[in-house]
Amino acid sequence: MSEKYQIIYADPPWKFNNKNTGGSLKSGADAHYPTMTLDSICTLDIKKIADENCALFMWWVGSMPIEALTVVDAWGFTLKTMTGFTWVKLTKNQKLAFGMGFWTRQGSENCLIAVRGNIKRIDAGIRNVIIEEDTGFYINEAHSKKPPIFRERITELMGDIPRVELFARERFEGWHAWGNEVNSDIKI
Repeated sequence: MSEKYQIIYADPPWKFNNKNTGGSLKSGADAHYPTMTLDSICTLDIKKIADENCALFMWWVGSMPIEALTVVDAWGFTLKTMTGFTWVKLTKNQKLAFGMGFWTRQGSENCLIAVRGNIKRIDAGIRNVIIEEDTGFYINEAHSKKPPIFRERITELMGDIPRVELFARERFEGWHAWGNEVNSDIKI
């Protein structure tokens, strides 16, 4: 029997339909790490590790909201907000980032919140917007890498309850991890 988690934090490696999502062939996610199709993400057995009362915090790509909602549904959750956290990215010169984009150039990322069962927040004072200068972390760190402050805010919001990060790139104290760049605590 696998451990059950009340918090699941995920940054799926979304596969785009095009090879080049930016200014060079090295700018897309495929150039930095293995990506997964929507079907592959949806068929992960997340229900096996999710407690009956669980909150999902999942990063999604601005050009793929329907796909994000498809994953939420496939994993057995109900959407609460598409903008649970908004990360406003800055350059090292403190200017708004000029990222990739299909319609407008993206300078932020969003993490949705979805739930299953009857899980509640414990702190109603957690803000959804995090400006990069507050993190000490800059967009040039690594492709798709998220600042640790989001894990801290999730724990403040929900409490010190069993939690796991999916598609983890490194380990953080108090969090179990699963991914191809870490020694995983669980099998999915």
